[in-house]
Amino acid sequence: MQNKFVIHSKYQSLSERVRKAIFSFETHQEILGDGERNIIKIVKIDDKKHTIKSFKKPNIINQIAYTFFRKSKAQRSYEYANRLLELGVNTPFPVAYNTYSTAFLFKKSYYVSELVNCDLTYRELTTDFSIQDHEEILRAFTRFTYKLHQSGVHFLDHSPGNTLIKREEDGYIFYLVDLNRMKFGTIDFDTKIKNFAKLTIHKSMIQVMSSEYAKCSGYEEEEIFNLMWQYTKEFQHRFYRKIRIKKRLFFWKTKYKNRISESPI
Repeated sequence: MQNKFVIHSKYQSLSERVRKAIFSFETHQEILGDGERNIIKIVKIDDKKHTIKSFKKPNIINQIAYTFFRKSKAQRSYEYANRLLELGVNTPFPVAYNTYSTAFLFKKSYYVSELVNCDLTYRELTTDFSIQDHEEILRAFTRFTYKLHQSGVHFLDHSPGNTLIKREEDGYIFYLVDLNRMKFGTIDFDTKIKNFAKLTIHKSMIQVMSSEYAKCSGYEEEEIFNLMWQYTKEFQHRFYRKIRIKKRLFFWKTKYKNRISESPI
């Protein structure tokens, strides 16, 4: 098994501790996120909390692609994090990444970053409208997104759980996470507005964001709202259609799970 380990120059003195933390991933108990695809755990390295993200083993086609043609998700996360920081965009500090592969097939990858203790994520804004500074945060988030676009950052996974929010005395700090899908370069107006499509289903939130984006960009608020709402509805349509198709194609998995849950053993 081939092993590729890259660590930030700031952490060179802790290289062996970081390696050990990754190697011992299965033994760490504190889980930050445990999804179907990836698992994130919190570990202490040199008395400071960090996160280690273990990416799910890719399918056979991507195992070949990541070996010969594409960078792994862990490598992209690390490199994009460094790029964002260079552009003045906040993200948890990138510590290291580690990949494992055979001569022909990619197997596992891990991404290590510093832990950011946030007050909430964008997701809470979509579920709790009683948050006292809800509109203030939403407008600040919109200005943050405008800054991303002006800096040439197209965050392809700009979705509710991928922005961490910290309250400060003079405003808010936003941190991007889940960074492996990004593009950098000039972004046209249509693409900028489409970048809001995955964030919320609530028309009232679209109204606030389009209002603030109009102030930042100089475009007409009505034009931005209509386009933002259109792209939101189109995304929701595609999203739920995809779910329906998956249910039809993989109905046998649901039946199998139900049989197991009903088993008396």
